[in-house]
Amino acid sequence: MQIARIPLSLYVHWPWCVKKCPYCDFNSHALPQSHQALSERYIDALIADLDASVELAHERTLQSIFIGGGTPSLMSPKLLSRFLEHVAKRYSLAEDIEITMEANPGTIEHGHFGDYRSLGINRLSMGIQSFDNTLLKRLGRIHDQREALLAIETVQKHFDNFNLDVMYALPGQSVEMLRNDLRHATDAQSTHLSFYQLTIEPNTVFAKYEPEDLPDEDTVAIMQETVVETLANVGFEHYEISGYAKPTHRCRHNLNYWQFGDYLAAGAGAHSKITLENGTIVREARYSQPMSFMQHALEDSAVVEKRTVQADELPFEFMLNALRLTDGVPLKTFEERTGLSLETIQPTIEKAQKQGLMPTPLTAIVATEMGQNFLSDLQEYFL
Repeated sequence: MQIARIPLSLYVHWPWCVKKCPYCDFNSHALPQSHQALSERYIDALIADLDASVELAHERTLQSIFIGGGTPSLMSPKLLSRFLEHVAKRYSLAEDIEITMEANPGTIEHGHFGDYRSLGINRLSMGIQSFDNTLLKRLGRIHDQREALLAIETVQKHFDNFNLDVMYALPGQSVEMLRNDLRHATDAQSTHLSFYQLTIEPNTVFAKYEPEDLPDEDTVAIMQETVVETLANVGFEHYEISGYAKPTHRCRHNLNYWQFGDYLAAGAGAHSKITLENGTIVREARYSQPMSFMQHALEDSAVVEKRTVQADELPFEFMLNALRLTDGVPLKTFEERTGLSLETIQPTIEKAQKQGLMPTPLTAIVATEMGQNFLSDLQEYFL
């Protein structure tokens, strides 16, 4: 296994939002009104966390950076500048590095979009979720359709590469309402769209008080077909379960996840996956509560859990990622990223082929259309 050939990315987590949405199970918390000192201390902690991970890069160049949350567009341009400057000092950056920041359509936030672009953010990912005011209220979003469209206009002025997050199968949503969201999304001139089906996650408000008017399974299936067909008709490539991109604009950061590349992490609750010089793959998790994260990052180490991925776990972990891609990954990628021979999973592949879940002959690690429809079942074959 040649570590130098395994791409390296960086994920940075900003844990605060204006308010917590009822469907959200991400590590996010409402930001206090008086937060300047808190935000500055958090940047200090991020920098300390990054410094502790420099050796894990093994002198590799960062191919992408993704600043997620939470709502990182609540970060002031001054703080973002300080953080990015430190990353550039401590890490080698690819000349064409992709740097993505998540944002919401709040009027205060998109007032900074121009500043973010000038600081090196070259890809924005905006959480629209819906363009329907009734649905936005049901989702607990703080913006309405007018603010969403205004934010998109602002993004268009500063970014030629941006993503919109949109959800479907929402409480009270009809297929016609979804078509209206699709119309607005495709009119936005974005280079990437992420269309997610709403799932009720544990430990969320929706899990405790599940909406009674969720679309039934047949309607959800129609919605999914509508999304795929509509986006294909306007030139979006469906390259990952929820990812649709214009040609040459697939999200490089997410592709590195799905292709089982390596990624460093910094921030509350952030997870990393790193290949060591001896070929061992290690996963780390940081303290999830922002206060605990800051305390430990500044005093010692932000890492609360560290585990070695065992050889018998690697096939499932690899397939959990690679099979999300509609084109799959080359066969050799399995051996390059896991250090295992393809022969070790050949019996499982043959089992999946007999069930029609993987193609015959196998020219790439990829699922058939049936395999995509039963993806969880297929992935579990490799447990």
